[in-house]
Amino acid sequence: MIAASLTPRRRAAELDRLASGEQVDILVVGGGVTGAGIALDAASRGLTVALVEAHDLAFGTSRWSSKLVHGGLRYLAHGDVALARESAVERDILMTRTAPHLTRALAQLVPLYGRTSRARQAFVAAGMHAGDALRRAAGTPSRLLPRPRTIPAAEALALVPGLTRSGLRGALLSFDGALTDDARLVVALARTAAAFGASVLTRLRATEVRGDRVLARDELTGETAELRAKQVVNAAGVWAGDLVPSVRLRPSRGSHLVLDADRTGLTETAVLVPVPRTGNRFVLLLPQPGGKVYLGLTDEPYSGEPPDVADVPQSDVDFLLDVASTVLERRPEPADVLGSYAGLRPLLESKGATADLSRKHAVLTDRAGVITVVGGKLTTYRRMAADAVDAAVRATRLPAGPVRTGRLPLVGAAPRAALATVDAPARLVAKYGTEAPRVAALGMVDPELGRPLFDGCEITAAEVVWAVRHEGALDADDVLHRRTRLGLVPAEARAAEVAVRDLVDRALRGVTEIGDRIPGSR
Repeated sequence: MIAASLTPRRRAAELDRLASGEQVDILVVGGGVTGAGIALDAASRGLTVALVEAHDLAFGTSRWSSKLVHGGLRYLAHGDVALARESAVERDILMTRTAPHLTRALAQLVPLYGRTSRARQAFVAAGMHAGDALRRAAGTPSRLLPRPRTIPAAEALALVPGLTRSGLRGALLSFDGALTDDARLVVALARTAAAFGASVLTRLRATEVRGDRVLARDELTGETAELRAKQVVNAAGVWAGDLVPSVRLRPSRGSHLVLDADRTGLTETAVLVPVPRTGNRFVLLLPQPGGKVYLGLTDEPYSGEPPDVADVPQSDVDFLLDVASTVLERRPEPADVLGSYAGLRPLLESKGATADLSRKHAVLTDRAGVITVVGGKLTTYRRMAADAVDAAVRATRLPAGPVRTGRLPLVGAAPRAALATVDAPARLVAKYGTEAPRVAALGMVDPELGRPLFDGCEITAAEVVWAVRHEGALDADDVLHRRTRLGLVPAEARAAEVAVRDLVDRALRGVTEIGDRIPGSR
């Protein structure tokens, strides 16, 4: 296998080959979870692959999720048993085989108050038990995701001390999967694809696509080149329609707020807060590593041209804080918001409210022969990728082997028992898995790299250097916003920015010079 490291030197060499006329079997446009998943699926089946991304890995919707690996409870509520079953199966694959190091079990609690009707309690409890039946059918062990149960008020308060005590009569407790970080999943997918020989080229913007070629502009130099492939696959998410106008999307905005865990009174248990005057809609309070809580999410239609980074409107802030305040002893205020983010979901155009649109994915082929994959959700990225590659194989009769990704560990992955024995801090193991000792070693060899980026910050300089040397980071923004996620709290990003820029500059000079002209460009 080829090395899994994504470096500027590797980027330059692979771009040079492609720009000089080398044809690959599949060329993927888009570096989110779907595009990276397609690159891995195709490369692991013996195909030659290139992936081009205009910005950075996980630049778009893939980094703006709730960081959950859903078991499909929401889809059961909508009566979509097949989609719920698919989610449960894919959750099991992620948590037990492909990425145990990046996933964890998350306890989630639905508080029951005097105002909670017995009918609603029974409805939610039935949904949880149906979801648990899907868990069992998927083969996920109960030692990883325990069975749901009803708990008394005292136990609910022990798990979530910040709950409003008045009228609390108990809670429903269930378990789902969660990611350490959605962007890290995308990076792991891309690096694993690279280990199978895929070319992963960020800062390369597709400006025109056809079924067998892409015109791309190098955002580092401004030069353009035509890249050739037997099949082009469009996985550009909410921007897919910009490249293939026949693809009609109806984006939905999902907003989240970042809060301090201590001020909300949460520990490690999530809270599902029923939205007043709705049937089965919830707002989520999701504890994160590092003492943060994500409060989300909205589901509002988005009109207009999708921006690179979507804003969170004040109406979403007010809505989320108002709903959270219905179950928290201390009402969260706007001043408690440390940061916010919004992702745009690439839903296929259809009638009805965006909250009711299906999260199923679709694989489409336009008249120019471009295959486009849209819709879906993070948890089922692997199925989306397999379906897209299957379509490419059928269209071009590529000599591909069978799908392997269901049992293929990502870079850093190992069984949970083995991860528990990795000789590195638990925080690093949760981010890097079996590579954690190598990251930690950077700080041991050079004490300067072992220091935190600023007082009170857990992230060290070594992680910045690792991001440049191995994870494809090309500038400080890649590190701040997608390799470390410090950018989710603007104050933390500002505190780290000077140190990160200096470290990235030095690391880049130590690796190679980037920005060479593309041979044969126009």
